[in-house]
Amino acid sequence: MTCGYVHDTVNGIRSAVNHRFPMSPTKKNFGSVLRARRVERGFSLRKFAEKVGVSPTYLSLIETGQAPQQPTVDRIKRMAELLDVDADQWIQLAGRVSDELEEMNRDNPQMMPALLRLARTMTPEQLRKFADQQEKGKK
Repeated sequence: MTCGYVHDTVNGIRSAVNHRFPMSPTKKNFGSVLRARRVERGFSLRKFAEKVGVSPTYLSLIETGQAPQQPTVDRIKRMAELLDVDADQWIQLAGRVSDELEEMNRDNPQMMPALLRLARTMTPEQLRKFADQQEKGKK
């Protein structure tokens, strides 16, 4: 029962994020964005696959949208690090949810949905201000 609830809430997180912060007007897929950035940064398919810790075949499948599943969150973070892009955006673009969000939802199963419902009513500017306030409060 709990796993289903966590899964539903994680999908709610994904939906809220997609609703408020679409990745692009054309909804580019993760693989095509990955390939474009990899080529732009001068990595060959083989070299990049080696640095990420996957086979060149699997990386090619990801880039062409034919992989049976997207890479793990850790691999996406590594890709983002190598390509100097925002890991959170790439995790979302790949349709994954970070371990941090999964843990927060598990620890706060009633508050996370409430927070997401609130976030859906806010403009991007209001959300940025809210996030900035929370960051300042942690220091």
